[in-house]
This record gives sequence, structure tokens and C-alpha cells, in this order.
Amino acid sequence: MDLSALLPTSVEWWQILVAVVVVIAGWVLARLGRKATVLLLRRAPGVSELVTTFIGRAVSYSIVLLSVGIALAVLGVNMQPLLAIVVVLAVVAVLVLRGVADNFAAGVVLQASQPVMLGDEIQVEGVDGKPLTGVVTDLNSRTVVLQTYDGRTVHVPNAKMVQEPVVNHSTRGLRRSEVQVRAERAGAEVDDLLARLAAVAASIPGVDAGEATRAIPVSISPERITARVLFWHAPADGLTVVADVVRAVSDSLSQHGAGGTVTSDPGLPPLVPSDSV
Repeated sequence: MDLSALLPTSVEWWQILVAVVVVIAGWVLARLGRKATVLLLRRAPGVSELVTTFIGRAVSYSIVLLSVGIALAVLGVNMQPLLAIVVVLAVVAVLVLRGVADNFAAGVVLQASQPVMLGDEIQVEGVDGKPLTGVVTDLNSRTVVLQTYDGRTVHVPNAKMVQEPVVNHSTRGLRRSEVQVRAERAGAEVDDLLARLAAVAASIPGVDAGEATRAIPVSISPERITARVLFWHAPADGLTVVADVVRAVSDSLSQHGAGGTVTSDPGLPPLVPSDSV
């Protein structure tokens, strides 16, 4: 490229003066624009400090570049080749950084809408297609960082958090779990047995007392009963509380002379032999 074609043939003193004034004014406006943008974004709910700083700098740099371009135009510099170069570089940057830009834009959406927050227990789809549950430990411009209960650290791209379903176990502050009981009735009435199962589960530390603990019958025969015991607890305490309920309900059945099985996985095959015909 012949640089002489870009330069003006002559420059008047007033052009230099105007160009200097434009650059100084652009520098002042850039500082004011950055401060105003940061102040405005800090008042907006859900916008992190990282996003606020980035947008403030972007506004400042844009104003400076615009003022420099105006100053060059005042001096008579041919701006068309420079604009073409800027457009080409911008297109290349967009193509190269498209993934980064997608995650950054999704990060802004997550910060603004706050579907997940630090400390939330969430469930997402893992790399093998199986559900993955963990606690949110970090939210940054690229990923949401999860700590799973088996000690793994998972980085979920922000774009995936926006585009795919995310289950938040912590939004309500409580989570319902259940255990399934298959047991002999041992001569007990159905309502009495269900009430006893619910009372045992409700007495376990960690089971929320503000929500009703219920035992719902699934199947009933003269000798046996299958029931679901439903109870509420803090989202992060699920494994411990469920294990304590399984143990307590099983002990209660043994104390009342009723053989049976208690499981936290209702999908398993029947663990109690079927009634004889």
C-alpha cells in the first residue's frame, strides 16, 4: 500500500488546531463516558464488576478511536483504506473470537437474569449425556464452575447454561426427597402404619419441620404394603438426610416386628416376595 496516497497534500494551521481540540475533547469524553457507564451499570441489578469494567473500557476506547478518526479526517487523511482495514480486522476478530464472544454474551445474560448464583446446587447435562449435579463455586465471563459431590471440578460454558435446560435445586431453599417402603403389615391398620412411617421420617434431624412429611400408599394387600415417604430438606443435605431416613424407617419396622425393605431408589425391582395365591 502506498502510504503517500493516504496523507494530505497540504495542511492548514486551523486543521491542526481543530484536530488537536477533537483529540483532547475525545479523551475527556472517553473518561466521562467510562465513569458514567460504570456508574449506570453498578446500579443495574445482577451485573458483575467484571462485566461493568469491561463495558466501561469498551465505551472509553470506542470514543477515543472515534475522536482520532475525526481528527484524521479534519487533517485531510484519506480514511477509506483505513476503514476497509478496520472492517476486515473486525470481521476476522468476530470469526476467531465468536466462541469467546458467545460465552461472554451469555455470561452477561446470566449475571443479569441470575438463574443460578454462588452456592446453588444445580443439575446440568454432562459430557456423557448423563445428569451432573454440583454446587456453583464461581461465575466468570466464560464458564460456570461446579464442584461435584465426588470431588470433581466442572467448567460449564456460559452459552450452554443459556441454551440448554438447567435444574436449580436451591431456588426454593428446600428440596423434596422420598424413600420407598415395602413391608409386612404385621396386623397394623393401613392409616396407623402410614402415620408411623411419616412420624419416623419427620423426627430425623435435617428434615424440614415447616413442610409436611407424608407417607402415601402405592399398593396394599392384606399382608403387605408399599408406600412412598415424602419429606423436605436443605438442597445440599440430601444424601445425608435420605440415608438417615432409610435407616430410621428400617429400624422402626424391625422394632414393630414387620419385615420389609426401605430403599431410596424406587426404580429398583421389588425387594419383597410377591403374595402367594
